[in-house]
Amino acid sequence: MDLINGFLNLVAPPFTFFTLMLFLPPFQLFKLFLSTLGSVFSEDLTGKVVLITGASSGIGEHLAYEYAKRGACLALAARRENRLREVADNAREIGAPDVIAVRADVANVDDCKRFVEQSVNHFGRLDHLVNNAGITSVSMFDDADDVTIFKAIMDVNFWGTVYTTRFAAPHLRSSGGKIIVLSSSASWLPMPRMSFYNASKAAIAQFFETLRVEMPEVHITLVTPGFIESELTQGKYLNRGGKLILDQEMRDVQVSLIPVQKVEDCAKAIVSRAARGERYVTEPKWFRVTDFWKLFCPELVEWTYRLLFLTKVGDSSTETISKKLLDLTGAHRILYPESIQQPEFKRE
Repeated sequence: MDLINGFLNLVAPPFTFFTLMLFLPPFQLFKLFLSTLGSVFSEDLTGKVVLITGASSGIGEHLAYEYAKRGACLALAARRENRLREVADNAREIGAPDVIAVRADVANVDDCKRFVEQSVNHFGRLDHLVNNAGITSVSMFDDADDVTIFKAIMDVNFWGTVYTTRFAAPHLRSSGGKIIVLSSSASWLPMPRMSFYNASKAAIAQFFETLRVEMPEVHITLVTPGFIESELTQGKYLNRGGKLILDQEMRDVQVSLIPVQKVEDCAKAIVSRAARGERYVTEPKWFRVTDFWKLFCPELVEWTYRLLFLTKVGDSSTETISKKLLDLTGAHRILYPESIQQPEFKRE
């Protein structure tokens, strides 16, 4: 066995290099052809049944509006019932022929089973499942009062998508449907203070990459957003004690000079590209280059994060270089949408 592995150690790298040199150009041309074809013959969403989790705010809310504009029927699930019903009413006014709103917590497996069954019983089918629900935490690993508190991140972000997908899968197979799942650029970027969130999003990405192989009859679009206008970029997160707080000072540390995309633009791109059958969506598109930096220059990425986001220039934990650059330039007035500059904290 050692001899075989030694042989492969020598042969595999050059074989892979020369094979990619020959195979990659025609393969990319073929993918370009399929992408063009998808643009011409995009899926008609009129009358399609779409289930969206985490639909009471942010990306989930605006995905509901985008599907509504295209005539889809909607099943919306979230924990905040009053806010969810407002979104449902707005979606009807925009153009959704039928909308149901179901109060549910994706971290609860019984809730997931219930809202999937309720959606299918009401509409008789399911065409798109949008796994969007998510929460985040901001805390250095060593500062966490009790790491078990952060199981909530995995329960909502990862297990919530697993539960919902498990109950929806038979119906999606029957309809030849699609799964649109919200992972994050955090799945490859080692942003400090967000280790639990980053891990949950990486788990989502790998889970659904595997489902592509296991469930070829269901198309999967993996979405990896950068910073998007939402409650997360408003500064709403679980702190080191597991308490949900709104902290714009720490938000400015974490986001700094990175532009925050308008949520309407993000939602429109996700629905359009999912309807075209695209496998991956990153918004804003330029954010995808960060994956190449992480792949080819991981040490540089790590050093940059330590310098900008962890190096203090004062006594407070929020007095970092990343925050000082934002404060000195006043760039948040340009880089941050107005809605996240003075957000309203909503617990309900």
